[in-house]
Amino acid sequence: MATEDMRGSSITLIGMPASGKSMVGVLLAKRLGYSFVDTDLVIQQKEKRLLREIIAREGLDGFLEIENRINADIRAERSVIAPGGSAVYGREAMEHFKSMGIIVYLKVSYEDLKKRVGDLGMRGVAVREGMTFYDLYKERVPYYEKYADITVDETGKSAGEVVEELERLLSDIAF
Repeated sequence: MATEDMRGSSITLIGMPASGKSMVGVLLAKRLGYSFVDTDLVIQQKEKRLLREIIAREGLDGFLEIENRINADIRAERSVIAPGGSAVYGREAMEHFKSMGIIVYLKVSYEDLKKRVGDLGMRGVAVREGMTFYDLYKERVPYYEKYADITVDETGKSAGEVVEELERLLSDIAF
């Protein structure tokens, strides 16, 4: 999508679990007068089960297929979209998000994420058997960097400060 006229477009926030996609997303949506879409909730609603239940029953690959299919079908205008951290594994979903507007990577250091994340299993995080959180971080960061139109480094910033920075960056591209 051309950046000359982004009015009406959506903003998709990508990043690791606990990077603040939902918190920043809700705040940004309020500031812009946009809707907010949490794709994890959409998946749970459509599948009628929790993410961790989908992963337990379908396995990681099955979950990723479901996630990709549902994300690739989301219809949202003038919305801030917060997909799960594993959405970047789904090429169709990411191309779809890109076609709807701008993709923003909320970058957080591994050290900060480790303090925030809590129990991966309870969060419904898509992680392969035997993989550590650090392994997951190293695997996903290149995907986030690949798909991002804008990267916001959250180091030392509150959610409000991240939203203010995002507003400035978006205004620079006539969003």
